[in-house]
Amino acid sequence: MAERSPPPVPDTALHISYLRVPAGSVMHRIHHSNYRATQFNPTSAGNARFSPIHDSAGAVIPTLYAGSTFECAAMETVFHDVPFAPGLKTYPKNKLDGYRHSRVEFLAELRLVDLTNKALRLLGVTRAQLIDTEKDQYPICRHWAETIHAHATDIHGLYWVSRQDDTAVAIVLFGDRVPPGAVIQHSDERDLLDDEAAYSEIISLAEKIGVLIVPGP
Repeated sequence: MAERSPPPVPDTALHISYLRVPAGSVMHRIHHSNYRATQFNPTSAGNARFSPIHDSAGAVIPTLYAGSTFECAAMETVFHDVPFAPGLKTYPKNKLDGYRHSRVEFLAELRLVDLTNKALRLLGVTRAQLIDTEKDQYPICRHWAETIHAHATDIHGLYWVSRQDDTAVAIVLFGDRVPPGAVIQHSDERDLLDDEAAYSEIISLAEKIGVLIVPGP
């Protein structure tokens, strides 16, 4: 198999495409109980594709991730590192501890940078180089997010087809760009272990991806 080429360094003259998420849209989040449903992560901790990122002055840009479906949100978080391997895979139940499912609603229209395939052609980077990369390439992906943030000063975040669940879309919002009060909690939070319905949805998704949730570490 040919080696996948690394992401190119973004050009300062970016050819960006935009899309709008209308007010009233509702999306799903799986987040740790350390954060509320609508709370942006303001820290430099973590190692995600588009966070943590910094502005031109070096300050952390707070971020909030969401997915268009429950399954997308779960695949992008608690099941993110389940390997692409045939057959049964095990997953320790205690890794779900402390995680909650929330739905958030946008009270304002959001202007996002389009990172779907057609828009990526204009931008000059492939999906394989930006969205389908492994963790060793995340620093370059974050550099793309920082460059886009600096270049497009009127955007609220990024929008792409989820790598983990390509039947859904994922977004990341920039806390320094989203108006206060524009993101609200749509319904009660559900603990992934303690809420019977939420845990049932997790079990159903686990079966689809060949995962058996087992006790212990």
